[in-house]
Amino acid sequence: MTLFDDLFSYDALEQLLSDDARIRAILRFEAALALAEARAGVIPEGAAHKIAQYCDSAKIDPATLATQAALSGNFAIPLVRRVIEGLSQHDKDAARFVHWGATSQDAIDTGFLLQARDVLSVVEADLARMSETLVCLVGKHRLTPMVARTWMQHAAPTTFGVVAAGWLDAILRHRTRLAELRPRVQTLQFGGAAGTLAALHEHGPVVAKHLADELQLALPPSPWHSHRDRMAELAAFFGLLAGTLGKLGHDISLHAQTEIGELAEPSAEGRGGSSTMPHKRNPITCAVLIAAATRAPGLVSTILAAIPQEFERGLGGWQAEWETLPELLRVSAGALHHCAAMLPELEVHSERMRENIDASRGLIFAEAVSVALADRMGKMPAHMLVEAASKKAIATNRPLKDVLLEEPNLHGHLTRADIEGLFDLRNYLGSADEFVRNVIDAARSFPRPD
Repeated sequence: MTLFDDLFSYDALEQLLSDDARIRAILRFEAALALAEARAGVIPEGAAHKIAQYCDSAKIDPATLATQAALSGNFAIPLVRRVIEGLSQHDKDAARFVHWGATSQDAIDTGFLLQARDVLSVVEADLARMSETLVCLVGKHRLTPMVARTWMQHAAPTTFGVVAAGWLDAILRHRTRLAELRPRVQTLQFGGAAGTLAALHEHGPVVAKHLADELQLALPPSPWHSHRDRMAELAAFFGLLAGTLGKLGHDISLHAQTEIGELAEPSAEGRGGSSTMPHKRNPITCAVLIAAATRAPGLVSTILAAIPQEFERGLGGWQAEWETLPELLRVSAGALHHCAAMLPELEVHSERMRENIDASRGLIFAEAVSVALADRMGKMPAHMLVEAASKKAIATNRPLKDVLLEEPNLHGHLTRADIEGLFDLRNYLGSADEFVRNVIDAARSFPRPD
C-alpha cells in the first residue's frame, strides 16, 4: 500500500527501503563476496570480475522474485539462482563461483544492514538539521515566560526556552546513541551454512576480512546468525526516537489547542484543513509524530521477541524481522524527517503564553509564596496556609495575591513588598536560563554534518 507514503514517509526514504533497493543490496553483497574470494585466492580473479559486473547491471523483477520466494522460504535463494542462470548465458565458468561458500542468511542480513546504513545516514542528517533548528528556537525564546504544566494543570512559571531545550536535549541523546551504535550494528554477517565457513576451508577468515573491507562494514569476531542483539539494538534506537518524536507531537498539539493557543504548526494552502469545517487548522505533523510513537513499540517488541533463536540458525524468529525492521525504520525515520521540516516554521505565540500565565490569577506563584513562608514559619504550616488561600481564591474567583494580602497570619512574616516580589515572574524562574545555556552549549559541541 502506497496511499500514505507521502504522509508518513518521503520519497528518498522509500527508495532506500524499496524492494529494488533490497535486491540491489544483496547483489552488492554477491559482487563483493566474489571480489573478496578472488583477493584470497579462492576463486579466479577473472570470474570474480564477471560476477561483479553482472551483479552491478542485473535487472531482477521483484514480483517474480516474490513468487519464487514463497516456494523457497526466502528471496535470496531465487535471487542467487537468477544470477547464476543469467551469468551462465555469458560465462558458465564464472557462474559456478556465484555465492561461493555463503548462505542465504549472510546475503539477507548483510544486504539489510547496507540498507540500514544508508537510512542511518539520512537520520543522522535530519537529527543534525533538527538540532540546529532547535538551537535557534531555544536561543530566541530562552526568556519567553510561559506556564509549566504538570498532570495537565498549571504548575509554576517556566520559559518556552526550557521547554524547547528539553526537546533539543533529547535529540542530542539520540545523536549520541546513533554514533555509538553504528560501529556495533554496521557489521558483516558471514558464516556460511552453519557459522563455520567450512566450505572455504582455511580461507574463511581471510575472505571475511576482505568482504568486510569491500562493503566497508565492521568485521565481527565470529558470525552471529542466531544472535540478534545487533538487530534488536537497531530496533530499540528507532523505537526510542519515535517515542521522543511522539513527545514533541503531544507537546506541540496540546499547546496548539484553541483554548491554549501558544503554538501552531505552519499554515499553507490545503494544509491541515477539514472536509466539513472551513475554520479548522489541524496539526498534521503532530499526528504523524504521535502515530509513529504509537506504532513503533509493537514493531520493536516483535524484534525483541525474535532475539531467542534456535541453535545456529533460527526458525521463524529470523523471518519475523524481514518486514518488521524496514517498517520500523520507515515509520521512525519518516516521522523524524517531517518533524525536521516542520520545526523551522513553528509559530510561537508569546503574547498568548503571557495571557495564560495571568489566567490562573496568580495561583502559579503559590509554590513561591510557600517556599518563602517556610523559612519563617516551617514547611508544613506554610504549605497549609497557602493551600487554604489558594482554595479561597478559586472559590471567590479572586487573585491569590489579593487573598494573601488580606491574610492575618502573614503579618510579621511577609510584607506587602515581599508578596509583590513573589508574584514577579523574574523572581521564580530558578535555574531555567542556566539549563538552557547548558543544552545550547552541548548542541554546539557536536560536529557539524558534512
